[in-house]
Amino acid sequence: MTYTLQYTGKAVYRDGTLILPEPLDVADETVVDFVVMFPEITNPQAKIRLLKTITRRMRRNPLPAHSVKFSREELHARR
Repeated sequence: MTYTLQYTGKAVYRDGTLILPEPLDVADETVVDFVVMFPEITNPQAKIRLLKTITRRMRRNPLPAHSVKFSREELHARR
């Protein structure tokens, strides 16, 4: 894949969406690659809160019963 434009900046994660401070200059429905860099959490209480939040969200949003099941090989297959 060839890249012609690169954006480096910050975004806010809110309710499952990354919110950029301003729109990117790309066409609607354009698929983009991105890297998320998380700040290191050093406070033990903050880590516990984060893990509890993640666990709660996973339990509230289970995978549908009809979702596709992948084997280990399929999950790790190279495209």
